[in-house]
Amino acid sequence: MAKWLYNLGKWSFRRKKTALTITIAALVIAIAAGIGMGSKFSGDMSIPGTKSEQAQNVLAEAFGTSSDGGGTITLIYKAPDGETLESEAVKEIVQATEQEVAKDEEVASITTVYDANSISPDKRIGYSTVTYKVAADEVAQDSIEHVEAAIKTANDKGVQTELGGTVALSELEIGGISEVVGVAVAFLILVLTFGSFVAAGLPILTAVIGLAIGMMLIFVGSHYTSIPSFSLSLASMLGLAVGIDYGLFIISRFRHNLSDGMERAEAAAMSNATAGSAVIFAGLTVIIALLGLTVTGIPFLGAMGISAAVTVFAAVIVSLVSIPALLGATTKVFAPKTGKSKNDTRSVSPQDGESNRWGRFVTKYPLPVLIACVLLLGLVSLPALHLHTGLPNNGTKSTDTTERRGYDLLSEGFGAGFNGPLILVAKADSSVADPAAAIDIATSGLSELSNVASVTPPQLNASGDTAILTLLPGTDPLDTQTSDLVKEIRQQAASIQEETHVELMVTGATAVDIDISDMLNQALPKFAGLIAGLAFILLAIVFRSILIPIKAVVGYLLTLTATLGFIVFVIQDGNMASFFGIPEPAPVLNFLPVLVAGILFGLAMDYEVFLVSAMREKYSHSKQPKKSILYGLRTNGKVVFAAGLIMVSVFASFIFAEDSIIKSMGLALAVGILFDAFIVRLTLVPAIMTLLGKSAWYFPRWLDRILPKIDIEGEAFQHDKRTHLH
Repeated sequence: MAKWLYNLGKWSFRRKKTALTITIAALVIAIAAGIGMGSKFSGDMSIPGTKSEQAQNVLAEAFGTSSDGGGTITLIYKAPDGETLESEAVKEIVQATEQEVAKDEEVASITTVYDANSISPDKRIGYSTVTYKVAADEVAQDSIEHVEAAIKTANDKGVQTELGGTVALSELEIGGISEVVGVAVAFLILVLTFGSFVAAGLPILTAVIGLAIGMMLIFVGSHYTSIPSFSLSLASMLGLAVGIDYGLFIISRFRHNLSDGMERAEAAAMSNATAGSAVIFAGLTVIIALLGLTVTGIPFLGAMGISAAVTVFAAVIVSLVSIPALLGATTKVFAPKTGKSKNDTRSVSPQDGESNRWGRFVTKYPLPVLIACVLLLGLVSLPALHLHTGLPNNGTKSTDTTERRGYDLLSEGFGAGFNGPLILVAKADSSVADPAAAIDIATSGLSELSNVASVTPPQLNASGDTAILTLLPGTDPLDTQTSDLVKEIRQQAASIQEETHVELMVTGATAVDIDISDMLNQALPKFAGLIAGLAFILLAIVFRSILIPIKAVVGYLLTLTATLGFIVFVIQDGNMASFFGIPEPAPVLNFLPVLVAGILFGLAMDYEVFLVSAMREKYSHSKQPKKSILYGLRTNGKVVFAAGLIMVSVFASFIFAEDSIIKSMGLALAVGILFDAFIVRLTLVPAIMTLLGKSAWYFPRWLDRILPKIDIEGEAFQHDKRTHLH
């Protein structure tokens, strides 16, 4: 592969106009296809086979209903102080608002607050439901704006009117200030790394091109498979971050080659052969980790992984083709400066030439450094022991949004559980002589359970063998007590069925979210174990060592637990929440732990390989463990440091997005890379390897013979090249 990449790099450098034309043509075609076809993203986050889905199927069969239907917007009112919704003036404003909303031709029906008598006990809060002719994700923006205009009039007249329902009232924004801030910080880091504005702009340019191509391909793919809309945010984060990093790796090697006396075309070709090989390995590792999300059996999570893998793949290809061409087009980048002589190196001691201060510090005090790192990561990991996951709802949004204010009004007027009712399905066996009586007996004890605010009487279907009930918990949908209530009902269902021959099932949006969270939590240890095993095998093949892969896996697991601990500390426990713009404490996004486990694996292995490969190269020649560690930290360590800073800056820029899903993903990935790159890879790894000494590189001969050899940075090609020249 190194030879092929060498030839590609030399061709791209010399035929820069052709290479750049191909890149631009690919970009134009992708944009034309993406914009021409548009996007068709899905909001479906269901998981096949859950208990709640089984209950929904029974419900649909018994009552002829389906989960599909028109989207709804809930109009939520609160009367002014000293008045009620039954006051004549207030009633007139409410009815006028409903009449105005009904003028929209897309409205199928309105269940008014007065027809349904959906008014709180104190008569001050009520709601009406607007049902549209199309599904929630197909309701036009014009319809939403029409409703917003109508409630503005009501608010101006003194009746607080807010919105809720299944229709998303604001679109997920992809692209904007978050990405601009991340790119700006990355550019500053690259300027400090390269000492050149032009050189700093090259990785960013190729990353943006790769990201644009990848995003447009995702747009096209959304027409052929179900892709959740927030997949774009994850794809954007990863595509931009790895695109910049991969460009950094190749250009850093190019500069190193120039300093060794290579002419520019040869330096570009060799950087593609060596760093380019590492970029392919790194990219494949991240892609495999992302595609590995499909093995969880959770469709929307697999779709997110595939979408992000597309942008990573685009970033790899664009970097390998375009970076050498851009280096060929910018002939003054890293050009030798006049006035410098070889005598300038006299001030650099032999010790400084082989190491840096950080490397000497870590290798001088390896045991204290090791203990400090483990204690720090262990301490940060502790909050993960009480991890509670869930899906964000309107109650987790900022109070600046109408959805959050409407959510709070419903809780105030009807109780906390009103925002998350549980739908119970009671189905009598065919052998039961009196199904109605059996169902009454089976459901009679529900109101006596703890944390139950109210239960409606059973409503039988036409055949009389199945009933539906609505149970309101006493707590918020995301409260652990609500989850405990669902589990308690299901635990008692077995004994109830045995006694009454009536099967009792729980469904509804709240139960669905609880089931999804439980399945994702069950998938986490299996998935983390799978990729940890993969990491061990991969690194054993690459570095021909037993202890280095074990050390890498332990480091990865420490990174993962520390990241989850920090997320629980901030998002769930509410510490530093205001600093990160989090409205209030809430459960951790339910798919975040699995997602972070996969992504951090890919990125952690990238940094491990880039850092340790330099150590291995030095050790293979010197057989001196400490010297090889110092060399690795001095050479590739600087690149890993800059790459880590870039990753953190890009991910951190998404923390201040409005959407809670994007915010939590950005925070988790930024913190994860911060822990992994700076504490684990640049500190813990060299400390452990110093303590291991030569044993770090032990590998049984019989295992060495049977395992394939992977040349990460084209070492064999470089050796053949040097032999040929001599």
